[in-house]
Amino acid sequence: MHIVVKNKFLNIGNYKVKCAVGKRGIKIKKKEGDLITPRGKFRIKHVYYRADRIKTLKVNIKKTKIHERMGWCNDPRSKYYNKLVKLPNIYTFEKLHRSDNLYDIILVLNYNMNPVRKNKGSAIFIHVANKNYKKTEGCIALGKKDLRKILKLVNKKTIVKIT
Repeated sequence: MHIVVKNKFLNIGNYKVKCAVGKRGIKIKKKEGDLITPRGKFRIKHVYYRADRIKTLKVNIKKTKIHERMGWCNDPRSKYYNKLVKLPNIYTFEKLHRSDNLYDIILVLNYNMNPVRKNKGSAIFIHVANKNYKKTEGCIALGKKDLRKILKLVNKKTIVKIT
C-alpha cells in the first residue's frame, strides 16, 4: 500500500486525512533548515514511540521505545548527521523525548540516508500534529488517531510519495 502526500492531505488507499507539511511547502529540498518537505518517493525505515503515552502500538515495521536520552543529529559537522544519537551530544540535535506530544509516534523516512550527504537535510519524519496543524520544519504531521490507523496499514515496503 502506498502513501501519497499532496496539498495538505495524506492518502493511503481510500483513507484521506489532513496533514501539515513544511513552512515553505513541498519542493526539492536544498539544505538543512530550509523548512521544506522534500518531494520524492521514500520508505519508512523505523518507528519510534513513547511507551509511557502509547501503551499498545500495532505496526509491521521495526519499532523502538523513545527514552529521555534519544536525539536525532541535525548537525552536518557530525559523523552521526541524520542519525539517532545518545544525549547529551556535542553536536546539534532534535530531542525525541519531548514534553509535548508531537513525537509520541515518529515514522522515520529514508530521506538523505544512503548515502548521507552533509547539509542536504535530516530528520524527515511523519509525526503527530499539534491541534492547529501548524506547519512543520519539513516533516509531515497528522492527528495521533490518524497516525495510529495508518500504522496498521504500512510495512517496510510501503512507498511514501510526496508531491
